[in-house]
Amino acid sequence: MNAENLSAFRQKLKHWYEKNSRELPWRGTGDPYRIWVSEVMLQQTRVTAVIPYYERFVRRFPNPESLAASDLQEVLKLWEGLGYYARVRNLRRAAQTVMAEHGGSIPQDFRTFRQLPGVGDYTASAVLSIAFGRPLAAVDGNVKRVLARVFLLEEPVNLAAARSVFRNKADALLDREDPGVFNQAMMELGALVCTPRNPKCENCPLSLLCAGFQSAKTDNYPKRKAAVSVPEYHIAAGVVHREDKILIVQRPAEGLLGGLWEFPGGKRKEGESPEQACIREIREKTGITAGISSFLTHVKHAYTHFKIQMDVFVCRYVSGKIHLSGPADFRWIRAEEIRNCPFHKSNLKIVSMLK
Repeated sequence: MNAENLSAFRQKLKHWYEKNSRELPWRGTGDPYRIWVSEVMLQQTRVTAVIPYYERFVRRFPNPESLAASDLQEVLKLWEGLGYYARVRNLRRAAQTVMAEHGGSIPQDFRTFRQLPGVGDYTASAVLSIAFGRPLAAVDGNVKRVLARVFLLEEPVNLAAARSVFRNKADALLDREDPGVFNQAMMELGALVCTPRNPKCENCPLSLLCAGFQSAKTDNYPKRKAAVSVPEYHIAAGVVHREDKILIVQRPAEGLLGGLWEFPGGKRKEGESPEQACIREIREKTGITAGISSFLTHVKHAYTHFKIQMDVFVCRYVSGKIHLSGPADFRWIRAEEIRNCPFHKSNLKIVSMLK
């Protein structure tokens, strides 16, 4: 892109953003912590879903100090339902590092900020450009889509080896005098106009500069590498009652869904009925013997790398003492107390059915 077109690209994009950008609770603030929280929440999550979580989160934890001193269970409860829980565990750990090693101030240097738990190239570039005006191009999925269409890039947007191609293109376009606004404008254009399907090219400020639009090839971009099919597991789980209490178990702090609570269960073995799997998994995970009282529900849920189909049963405690094998902790609690504990989404569907 020549100098004249580059100048026009930046001016048209900025003018469009000033007229059309959405009013969002994390915009208009120069607080790097709040910008950081929003960027973490927005990873792989729709803006409309994030807004209420963001408002509750920063109201309870308004700064790194409060988050660093927080109880992880309370943090997970506030995040409950938003998914990708490693994000918030890392954010809390990063806040603790900020307090312990940086005097409570968010590092303004890219390499230093990048070294905090959970911070990648995109997050560092977005936060530092928006909060501190650092000349760093932030490249998320929306930006990649815009770049692919403007330049007819053949590299697949979901291929890790192609990251440098998109990053270099974004860096060449970056308005270094106002990088925060430029980055937000590129992301907003991708979210509102240059959408994955049915892009609104007639409303795009860059249509005259877009090779995809000019060649009528917009729908052919971006290119994607074919996704590998994900495995599906059949799960059985039990809501175990003992008198007026229900058994819940906690997942280990690290790893998938770390620190969250669930009803005991696990994968069915070949040739095993859901009922048999439920009783066996409860015994193997907790050490107790339970009996099936009734079928409760069937839950389908998709995670990033796999899917599950889960049969859930109402069970009764029969005998034995708790000896955990896998879970980190357990509780016998009343049904009305369950809502105080953070559960992952597939189990939230079960919680909603309990009285």
